[in-house]
Amino acid sequence: MSDIKITLDNGQTKTFPINTTYKEMSETFPDVDKIIGVSVNNKITSLADKCDQNVKVRFIKVHETDGNRIYVAGLKMIFEYALKRCLPKAQVEFSYNIPCGIVATIKNSEILNSDIYALKMAMAQLVEDDKRIEKLIIKSQDGITYYDKLNNKVKSDNIQNIMDLTITLYRLENIVNYYYSEMPYSTGIIDKFEIKYLDNNKILISYPMEFYDGRIPEYHDYKGIMNSYEDGESWLKKMKVPYINDINREIYDGNITKFVRSSELNFNLSINDAAKEIVESDKIKYVLIAGPSSSGKTTVTKRIASYFEIYGKHTLVISIDDYFKERADNPKDANGEYDFECVEAIDMKYLQEDVERILRGEKIYLPSFNFITGHKEVSSKNVKIYDDTIILFEGLHALNPNVLSFLPDEQKYKIYVSPFIPLRLDEHNYISLNDLRLIRRMVRDFRTRGASVNSTLAYWQKVRAGEERNIIPYVNSANRIINTSLPYEVGVLKILVEPLLYSVKKDEPYYNEARRLLNFLKQFFTINTEYVPKDSILREFIGGNDND
Repeated sequence: MSDIKITLDNGQTKTFPINTTYKEMSETFPDVDKIIGVSVNNKITSLADKCDQNVKVRFIKVHETDGNRIYVAGLKMIFEYALKRCLPKAQVEFSYNIPCGIVATIKNSEILNSDIYALKMAMAQLVEDDKRIEKLIIKSQDGITYYDKLNNKVKSDNIQNIMDLTITLYRLENIVNYYYSEMPYSTGIIDKFEIKYLDNNKILISYPMEFYDGRIPEYHDYKGIMNSYEDGESWLKKMKVPYINDINREIYDGNITKFVRSSELNFNLSINDAAKEIVESDKIKYVLIAGPSSSGKTTVTKRIASYFEIYGKHTLVISIDDYFKERADNPKDANGEYDFECVEAIDMKYLQEDVERILRGEKIYLPSFNFITGHKEVSSKNVKIYDDTIILFEGLHALNPNVLSFLPDEQKYKIYVSPFIPLRLDEHNYISLNDLRLIRRMVRDFRTRGASVNSTLAYWQKVRAGEERNIIPYVNSANRIINTSLPYEVGVLKILVEPLLYSVKKDEPYYNEARRLLNFLKQFFTINTEYVPKDSILREFIGGNDND
């Protein structure tokens, strides 16, 4: 056979000589400058690979979810390359992600403002030179030997723990690394980025993010989120478990019970600190608790309420989600589908009327929204407040100033919750809080609704887009940020989510994403659910708490 045929996702077919690379194929299509990767028979692979048979092909653009992930991996490598050129002794740790970019910490060399300009110029030159990023598939043992020689025990242990026969590394001239992602073919496509000096040798690397139409998001000082990550990192270092291989060692050595107990105690202390600060204020009457999907808002709200009661306060919890508009009245998005993520989905008039009646001292029955029928139902919960009652409002939009604008601002205390997990795979790869939330949601959706991975993933992008519009803009209005991640939780979730991910068939649309998450989970030793306390925030997702 001298020719092969590729079929695109729109049904179009094209013929090429056998052993044509996907990179060469991509150059025959419009917008070739936006193509960063390729999916072949529903599996993401390198543009450098040659095609020797008829296949289905989807070329991946920079702005797509998969493309954005490839872009970030390439950007990290370009930054590492430029840093070595500008500051040969310096080392970079990619610490965590905030809503406007990656926070990187520079080690072994002090960063000056003049260095920022030099780094930008070096990165821009590398993009202009369009240097090839070479894919290397080597034996795992050779990878272990390579990192042992570099005295990098973290990466050496990770390769050993995965137990695959081969591993994939990437080389950009003298830089060799991996980022748990397919990489761009060359540096030329990574043409949009910004770098900014923060403080304490930290740099923000910004790039065109999802949901920003190819734009780099505007810089905001997310100090609260950064402090949350850094407090978590500091605690993990004290516990001598900054990386996943350290957690794996705790499991292997039989110390996981003690570590789970310490993690839970550390989380409860953060809740107590918030409750104590609120109680000690004579002004606070309303606590507003918001956060993205699968952040643990419900557990945090109940836990804070229980601490208030310990301090002698009465409490009333109001779930804003129970004030959704009737399904027929719910707004729709541009595709004509119900938009449950927008603030307009909340029946704010009903909410205000109920709260005002409560504040007048009336006894009322709070509604309970039935998400199956799409109707509010009157609950059996008859509520009345006392002079010392603190009312807690919990929901996606609790921090939106339009939702509870009728209450005095000086009497509000705002809390933002999210699983800012500080645990890292190694110095160049952190755990994405969005991946953690997604895994939590998959487990909970299957447990509570019997939902498949495909159905959860089908709605996930809409959830993420709604969060970017309706939740992230209000993060900096919070008086306190509470990190709801537990360093050990991925090992527990792994047991429950792996069978769900393996159930995604190769011809189904989310096969690539399922396999990506399975590869990510390979790093983690499993932890049986029996180690998880009945009152843990993790029980909100895995079940088995005292209310189940």
